Amino acid sequence: MNYKYLFLLTMGHLFTDLNQGALPALLPFMITEHGLNYAQAAGLIFAANFLSSVVQPIFGIMADKHARAWMMIVGIFLAGLGIGFSGYIPNYIILFCIISISGLGVAMFHPEGALLANKLAGSKKASGLSLFALGGNGGYALGPIIATIAILHFGFHATIILLILSLFMAILFIPHIPFFDKILKSPKETKTDWAKNTKNQISAFSILTGIVFCRSSIFFGLNTFIPLLWINYYHSSQTEGSIALAIFFLMGAIGTILGGNLADRLGYVNIVRFGFIVLLPSLLAFPFINNQALAMALLVPIGFAVYMAFSPMVVLGQKYLPNSMGLASGVTIGLAVSVGGIIAPLLGVLADSYGLISAFYVIAIIPLIAIPLSFCLPKD
Repeated sequence: MNYKYLFLLTMGHLFTDLNQGALPALLPFMITEHGLNYAQAAGLIFAANFLSSVVQPIFGIMADKHARAWMMIVGIFLAGLGIGFSGYIPNYIILFCIISISGLGVAMFHPEGALLANKLAGSKKASGLSLFALGGNGGYALGPIIATIAILHFGFHATIILLILSLFMAILFIPHIPFFDKILKSPKETKTDWAKNTKNQISAFSILTGIVFCRSSIFFGLNTFIPLLWINYYHSSQTEGSIALAIFFLMGAIGTILGGNLADRLGYVNIVRFGFIVLLPSLLAFPFINNQALAMALLVPIGFAVYMAFSPMVVLGQKYLPNSMGLASGVTIGLAVSVGGIIAPLLGVLADSYGLISAFYVIAIIPLIAIPLSFCLPKD
């Protein structure tokens, strides 16, 4: 395992997803600044993910045919550009469009990044990809903290700090592009060992995609509505809402690393099943808790379980499509993940009509779909 360049990829992933993580924490400020309702606020989550969903498979196919490491640099920059300027745009339509650009940047980074992580990981695929995924989870965890602190101290225009951070990371990547291109284009690295003499398993990959859809819907539902729950249901401050979101993401970072290591030892499918089985009772209990401290404590197992199956699912996707690993990464990390961002506005409409807590009732039953699907996966 090449830890040096895996660490660089991880940091690139962190600085890219930092912007997606910041967006939910920005929603309460945008509601205050622009008078948005829940559906409009959740619509910005849709904006960050819809264009990304459309282009992720395309970028994945491009990565399979001719991977381009420079696309990671452009992706990091665009991810920060969209969110960085969001504090300067009062018009909702223009704001929607600029946040879509951020989603496009995220889509550009992931296929090449995941493909490189797979190759640099050597034989420990889940461990290597869990390290790569840790960067994204760390970005989601730090995004709300950085955005909230910056805005509370310097005002809503402080979103520009996120653009500065992304630009800094993009510049750090530039000297290493020749090495990344060499790895991507090396004939002996074109396929991993399991891809030799192996056909794509379309049926298994389709089942896996359904599971990732479920995980994505849960993730983006929680990601969008946790800070709003703390502010509007528990009547806490915006800072406390961001802290709750950060706890969810930090536990996710721990779950990512532990899940990847356990998957290399116990099997990828086993960890996917276990994650959803642990998640189900925690999510079912969450909407019925009226105590803020208990709700905060319950975010610990929820965050852990949501994330522990993530890197094993990415590895399974690459195993099921060994001859199209860029496409597999684009779907498992990109398209399937972004679907949850598209569902978020529907949950927003539900919250506007029947109360915020109703969105959490819907989120709680999604594992009932994912668990049976996980037992349909072929054993690894």
